[in-house]
This record gives sequence, structure tokens and C-alpha cells, in this order.
Amino acid sequence: MVLQGKRIILGVTGSIAAYKSAALIRLLVKQGAEVKVIMTTLAKEFISPLTLATLAKNPILIDFFDPTNGNWNSHVDLGLWADAFLIAPATANTIGKMASGVADNLLLTTYLSAKCPVFIAPAMDLDMFAHPATQRNLALLKSIGNRIIEPASGELASGLDGKGRMEEPEMIVQFLDDYFTPKPLLGKKILITAGPTYEKLDPVRFVGNYSTGKMGFAIAEECAKQGADVCLISGPVQLNTSHANIERVDVESANEMLDAVLDRFYSMDGAILCAAVADFTPMDAAQTKLKRENDNLILELKPTQDIAASVGKMKMDNQFLVGFALETNNEEAHAKEKMQRKNLDFIVLNSLKDDQAGFGFNTNKITVIHRNGKTNKYDLKHKNDVAIDIVSEIVNLIND
Repeated sequence: MVLQGKRIILGVTGSIAAYKSAALIRLLVKQGAEVKVIMTTLAKEFISPLTLATLAKNPILIDFFDPTNGNWNSHVDLGLWADAFLIAPATANTIGKMASGVADNLLLTTYLSAKCPVFIAPAMDLDMFAHPATQRNLALLKSIGNRIIEPASGELASGLDGKGRMEEPEMIVQFLDDYFTPKPLLGKKILITAGPTYEKLDPVRFVGNYSTGKMGFAIAEECAKQGADVCLISGPVQLNTSHANIERVDVESANEMLDAVLDRFYSMDGAILCAAVADFTPMDAAQTKLKRENDNLILELKPTQDIAASVGKMKMDNQFLVGFALETNNEEAHAKEKMQRKNLDFIVLNSLKDDQAGFGFNTNKITVIHRNGKTNKYDLKHKNDVAIDIVSEIVNLIND
């Protein structure tokens, strides 16, 4: 876990979204982080300090000193202690004070003393968030190195619907996790294909396959998380991307995917061809819906152009190319032949003989075969973890 052992200060300000702080602390602690909480005086009106102290397993800090015993809460020591300072929720008032350098409470003085990265998760009504003053303050804070976790859109405490909801705790933790994840692919441009292709028979029918795109999308997210700028070219799938470093291009047919790949590959450092591209497409797609007749329907199909082989011919010495093979028999022999024929640096082999692996599942079991003969076999894992293994193989390939 990337956040294991990280020391995080959580600043909680006077917003109705303070109730989310409890879940946020729980998630951070579960990830192995040590959390110290600083609350503003008004924040206590929205959530109990006892609740947050219990979850954080640390006393809650509110004032500069504890009036019961005179203990001093040093903002300087806190600023030096932390690996990250997260202010969530951050009200318009606190954001304005941060931008102006106001230091009238422990949270703000600690912010001015912090030597660590600062993350700000705004929470306010849509009109307050959209106000030019708030936008100016956020822009200023971002320009001096603070990282803004954009609020979500949805129902607000006022009853209005719009942008201003503090991002959900899970997404905030993911934001921190992404920040602290090592970036071995920083500066690399990687093209990834994912999902199936649909080859039209008529306006309502197509020839396709069972690919869901889950593996390709997981690889795209992992590459982006490790610093790469990703161009994800996807066939028709019911998936979304979440990382800002992913440019998504949606296509339908094998020919559309080919054009998109060939148009972009020259500017890339490498490509991961994970899509399940149709090998055949109808000779002529009907312009109107095919009607049911008494006779059998005979379809004449022609081969599609091989995307991997086309890219393999284009590949330069400073580019890498990774392909996939889904086999049902003589798996390794077929995969090695495909790797050589298509000029791949390595190939990721899936077998339909493996239970819970391949199309439609959230898990996969792979074997990675390199051109130099090196073979690495991996156990059945969630596809997110499989993506980590595949990207690690790419990082090692680049660094060799």
C-alpha cells in the first residue's frame, strides 16, 4: 500500500461535508497512514471531535494550546512532521484565508508552516464555488503548488444541484495514492487498445466477441497512475476512465481502430494492443435490416487488416510493442509464433482453459513471453493487479 507509513494531517473546516471526514480517516488508517486531525472551531459544530479522535487514534488539535494543561500545539512541528496536509472539507472562508496568508487559527498557521504537499478538497454551495473570488483564490493556491481535488456535482445541502460537493472519501484517498505512487513512466506516451470491435451486418446487427475491455482499461489506468500520458483507443464497452492523463478515443469497427492507431503510433513511446479485434468483417453490410427468410442466411466475410502486424512493421528501435494472445490449444507455441510474426517485444498469453480468466471476468491469469525467451507466469488475480504486473514488465523492458 502506497500510503503505508505516511504521516497525514487532515484539516477539517466548518462545512456540512465534515461528516465525510470520519470515513476519510477510516480509509487513510486502513491504508496504513498515521493521521493527525486539526479542526477549526466551527467544524466542531458539524462533527464530534471524539468521533474523529477515536477513528484517527490521535487527539484532535483545535487550539494553539490545551487550556486544561497548557500543552502547546506547535504548528511548526506539525508542518515538519507531515508527509501530506489534506484539507477536507475546505470551505470558501478557509480557502480565501489560505490564499491571503491569514493565520488566525491552528489549521491556517500549520498550512503556512507546512513543508509537505498540500491537498485541498473544496466543499460549498454551487454559487459560492462558481463565484469569481473563490475561483481566483483556488487558481492562486494552485499556482503556488497546492493540489486541488475538484468537487463533484450533485445534490447540495441547500437543495440545489450542481458543482460544489466535496469529492467522496474513496476518490480523495485515490488522489493521494496516485500522488505518492512512484512514476517510472513519467514523460512516456503510451497507446493502448481495449475492448471488442463490432463489424456491422446491417443497421441493427453485428459480428463481435465477448470482450468487456476490463483488462485494457485497467492497464490504461495503471500506466497513467505511473506517470504516462495514455491514449486509450476503445471499442464499444460500458466502462469509464477516471485518470486525467488518459485521452480516450472511441471507435466501433476494426477498420476505425486501425485508422486511429496508425494515426497516433508514430508520436508514441510504445503501444499495448489489448483489444480483441475482429479477424473478419462482412464483405458488404446491408443498408437495411436483414429480414428473416425461409432459407438459411449465408454471410460472406473478408479478413480485417491486422493492427498488430501493421504497427509491428512501423515500430522503430526506440518504441516498444506489446500484444495479447487468447488461445485454446498449444497456447505457448501459438503465442510465440504470433510474437515473432508481429514484431512484438513481449506477448501476454491468456488461455480459455483457465477458470475465471479471460472475457467477462474481473480476474485473469497470464503468462508473459519475451522475445529473448524469458517467460513469467502469474497466478490468477484481479485484473487491476494483473495490470500492475504487465506495467512492471514494461518498465523493466524500458530500463533494460
